Amino acid sequence: SNLRVVLYDGTTTPATVIGEDPDSDLAILKISAYDFQPAILGDSAKLVIGQLVMAIGNPLGLQHTVTAGVVSALGRSLHSQTGRLIDSMIQTDAALNPGNSGGPLINADGEVVGVNTATISGAQGLCFAISINTAKDIAQQLIRHGKVKRAYLGLILQQIDLVPKLRQMNHLSNKSALFITQIEKNSPAERAGILSGDILYAFNERTVETSDELFKMLTEEKIGQFQYVGLLRNNIKKEMRVTPSEKN
Repeated sequence: SNLRVVLYDGTTTPATVIGEDPDSDLAILKISAYDFQPAILGDSAKLVIGQLVMAIGNPLGLQHTVTAGVVSALGRSLHSQTGRLIDSMIQTDAALNPGNSGGPLINADGEVVGVNTATISGAQGLCFAISINTAKDIAQQLIRHGKVKRAYLGLILQQIDLVPKLRQMNHLSNKSALFITQIEKNSPAERAGILSGDILYAFNERTVETSDELFKMLTEEKIGQFQYVGLLRNNIKKEMRVTPSEKN
């Protein structure tokens, strides 16, 4: 491999790829070096909209650049510029540019809560990071297997709060759920009859409030097996059966 990692003092060292996951744009590299102080990883489930965050990276070759902003939204799903669907994103208005990708998004306590990933070309102020909880799960699989196997539904999601009246009317314990903004063509969700505008509140009778929770449930053993999703359609409860496929 010709990969090299640049260390904090400017020195470089060879790196080996242990595993990579194109869907999340994450990879695990191994280097032979010692006496590093690892970053403290936080809990992205504790993030709230409006919370202060800072992004660190090397945009445009400018090393150790720090930008600040707030958490604008949680639980986003979007297509990257290469067309890949990346799930469970943190949206922030902290300025991100080429070179920020792969850098940490940190909270006011200095804990890493996300991995800076993507900007949408032409959409000023729309910047995204993968939640650190999702990144940790992906990293563990990459270290063990060199890749990530996922059960795939084909849903593009946005986390929303459920108003008390809707919760009471449908006897829901959820404070939030996942609004389905789009169904991917020829996907398991489309074949099952799930529609854009549905609100997903449960998976196999387990409450789902965040996209992190849903994607953790979409494990390898779910591929090719019937699963049940709880939906709200026109504010009325509906249960549907869907068979996830393996995400290519």
